[in-house]
Amino acid sequence: MALVRHDKREVQFKIVYCGPPEGGKTSNLQYIHRRLDPALRGDLVSVATETNRTICFDFLPVHETVVAGYRTRFQLYAVPGQRLLAGTRQSVLAGADGVVFVADSSRARLAANLEAWQGCREALAANGLHPGRIPVAWQYNKRDQADALPPEDFDEVFDVRDPAFLACAVSGYQVFATLDWISGEILRIFHASLPAGRRAKAPLALSR
Repeated sequence: MALVRHDKREVQFKIVYCGPPEGGKTSNLQYIHRRLDPALRGDLVSVATETNRTICFDFLPVHETVVAGYRTRFQLYAVPGQRLLAGTRQSVLAGADGVVFVADSSRARLAANLEAWQGCREALAANGLHPGRIPVAWQYNKRDQADALPPEDFDEVFDVRDPAFLACAVSGYQVFATLDWISGEILRIFHASLPAGRRAKAPLALSR
């Protein structure tokens, strides 16, 4: 949930990228970090194994505009997809304001996607959260693969009702479209929670 610091006139939001191992979570954050103006972002911190798989999280504070008199900050995390790191995933998802589920479009990875989504749901539930109560952005990544599943199949399997983004995180295709949608939904919900006199106009997309 949003962390409001009245003394600093700042509100901080947390977006967590979930998905199967090597599905593209880290690639999303790396691309965002490269493309953002250095004045708008902090350092990207990554913890990886010798095989370069994310085992903890990537941390990226993205400084947004001033909303209702408060400076906004987005913190982006990518949680590990491996089953044995469920505890880390649960810890990182604590207090999440929104989730981006990065699915690997390869037909051969469908079972891994389903397992990762189940793990994400379990971690959210352990934190008192539910996908129906916080925004979830669906990103079908690696659309350049020859065996990519049709997006309609993903929609049916995961019962996706919100917009889904067909992406290629390595090249950056639809990476910011995904981030803009989830951040916009989070800000919209935050605005609605404010007293009428303090609500701002519709939030802007992230600058880059």
